[in-house]
Amino acid sequence: MRNTIRQVFHSGKFVVGFSIFVTLLLIVFIYPLIITDPPLQIIGQGTFFPPGIYVSAYDSINAPTTYMLNLDDAAARRIANKLSQDDRVAMKEWLVAAGIPENQIDIADTKKLLGQWESNYDPKKQIEGMTIAKTRYYQRVNASIGGLLSTEGAIIATKNLDTGVLEATGAVKQSDYVNIGQVANVRMLPLGTDNFGRDVLSELVRAAGVSLQMGLIAGLVATLIGLALGLAAGYIGGLTDDIIMFITNLFTVIPSFVLLILISFSIGQDKRGAFTIAVVIGFTSWVWTARAVRSQVMSLRNRDHVNLSKISGHSVAHIILTDILPYVASYVVMAFILQIASGILAEAQLSILGLGPRTTEVPTLGLMMNWALIYQAQILGKWWAYLPVLVTIALITFSMNLMNTGLDQIFNPALRD
Repeated sequence: MRNTIRQVFHSGKFVVGFSIFVTLLLIVFIYPLIITDPPLQIIGQGTFFPPGIYVSAYDSINAPTTYMLNLDDAAARRIANKLSQDDRVAMKEWLVAAGIPENQIDIADTKKLLGQWESNYDPKKQIEGMTIAKTRYYQRVNASIGGLLSTEGAIIATKNLDTGVLEATGAVKQSDYVNIGQVANVRMLPLGTDNFGRDVLSELVRAAGVSLQMGLIAGLVATLIGLALGLAAGYIGGLTDDIIMFITNLFTVIPSFVLLILISFSIGQDKRGAFTIAVVIGFTSWVWTARAVRSQVMSLRNRDHVNLSKISGHSVAHIILTDILPYVASYVVMAFILQIASGILAEAQLSILGLGPRTTEVPTLGLMMNWALIYQAQILGKWWAYLPVLVTIALITFSMNLMNTGLDQIFNPALRD
């Protein structure tokens, strides 16, 4: 046993993969101890903030210091922040597609443009040639420009401790801006924010932890099912082998990802929690493990030590657990590692299609990719919303494949140098 462990940690590929994986685990567990904000807390202003920008953790109504700008300058800045030049051009494209003559649309006239938009825009209207992503973009623009020309301020309200009723205690005018350099509660966002104004790094760390848990559950379920069926089919043989292989062939004919989509869709959005999706992934991923274990067991069942155990009168369960399982244990460990990696990838694929865990509880790596695609991060050049997710998924799967390759070189003499 000691020699085996020594050989494992002398394998360069295993050590590299193990080091990457442990580093990711440490980040997942230590980062939340440093940054205690919930991963889905909105700390920005509902737009993609680039990495490195300082964003207040509270809204401006809680800030201690404000300064007054010229009213026209303040209004111009506020409108420019919510209605960019690209948004104006996009609104014009929609209005033209909806039948408004192009010469009647002036994107420089904010009041006229907003009036035409409010009179004609219908989020349910289907425009020929418009993609789903573009439709979602117009819906986001429409939501962000509500009351854009209003000059009314935001009312500050606090709860009366005696009556429990909210009472107005002040107001923040449209021309009041926070001097962010004088706000104590700010922090640097190394990866910026997503389209909801949420810290991408906090989301990413929490999502990596959830995806790893899902991969672990899916890998455990798939490995246990595959191991049990493979041992039974390979050793008992006969009718048992025929029935198990018939079921296995059925699952082989139907692509596992298609089956995964159908099952996930049938569950329904309200019941699709992280644990449920992980179990479903595991239930659809056991086939190749079962076939591989069966092949290994069939080569072991006529060995001398197994025949001696039969002659001694040991039960089938005793023979499988003591005379066969130890010889396939190394293969099972390697299969388990690969099942974890494939479980994480399956969750990402499923979530990108909108069939992953429900979005109201915790983020996953797949859900982060889904959010980035829905809000056109790849089109708008907001790389920090999706590239760190891709790198994290790649690092996790790469480290696990390295560990698997290193173990294969240790336990498979044909691959040793």
